[in-house]
Amino acid sequence: MNENNNIVEVVGLKQYFRVKTGFFRRRNLKAVDDVSFAIKKGETLGLVGESGCGKTTVGRSMIRLYEPTAGKVIFDGQEMSKRNVTHMRRNMQMVFQDPYSSLNPRMTVEDIIAEPLIVHKLFPKKKDRHAKVVELLKLVGLSPEHARRYAHEFSGGQRQRIGIARALSVDPAFIVCDESVSALDVSIQAQILNTFKKLQKQLNLSYLFIAHDILVITYMSDRVAVMYLGKIVELAKTTEINRNPIHPYTESLYSAVPIPDPITARKSQRIVLQGDVPSPLNLPSGCSFRTRCPYATEKCAEETPPLIDRGDEHYAACWNR
Repeated sequence: MNENNNIVEVVGLKQYFRVKTGFFRRRNLKAVDDVSFAIKKGETLGLVGESGCGKTTVGRSMIRLYEPTAGKVIFDGQEMSKRNVTHMRRNMQMVFQDPYSSLNPRMTVEDIIAEPLIVHKLFPKKKDRHAKVVELLKLVGLSPEHARRYAHEFSGGQRQRIGIARALSVDPAFIVCDESVSALDVSIQAQILNTFKKLQKQLNLSYLFIAHDILVITYMSDRVAVMYLGKIVELAKTTEINRNPIHPYTESLYSAVPIPDPITARKSQRIVLQGDVPSPLNLPSGCSFRTRCPYATEKCAEETPPLIDRGDEHYAACWNR
């Protein structure tokens, strides 16, 4: 059993993809490069960063939808491996980004939600499975009558609720929420976020909540990890990182958040980064952010800064801040 309070620990996770770059030439694309973090029981860790930084790849590698290049994932004190992946996946589920493509259009809602129960050999009797599906539909705010319908008959928000019910069907302790509200209207986003919060309290769930919207991350998360080009550059409690971002990239991200009050918005200073995001196939030496950083020095080009605790569990990877 896990002696500390961590439900999941990620240690030195790397995910490299071999990419064709010409005739008979291949190179490693470093989608995730030496990422480490832990998530406590009942906690939500928000993972934020711009598109292509490796957020989704972290989530998929954690539950072995991608086989990691290196590193390990420890769930409740036990390391995840090829041998125990089926058993571990019962406790680690995922809610996908697109509620339209993540549900099989040829299956009824009951079949979609019951499929994990069949895979993991739970509720062998059809009557018991049906009762469980009805219970799950009620839990996520849908009607038992919806069980006989098909996914295309539902709105985006309802489809995402079906996806949540499917993830909950095997009673997991940990769920990866991969951009789970980004494809929905803003009003529906709020409903789904509140559903996630209600279920977390009710079932003592832990989440890795992946998003590019900082307001969503702030609302959902106890702690926030900021990713840039495959690495975590800052990690802190949500209130602390909102109040005192250390890394220049985090500063820029948070300065771009819209402020509803026009007077406050006029006083706030937007930090605009120079240059373009480097290609993951051709990363700069040392700190990968240095080509866009206003504080970059020669040391930044020579050596990659480690993620260091700056006090009160606020970690940042920067030589000059």
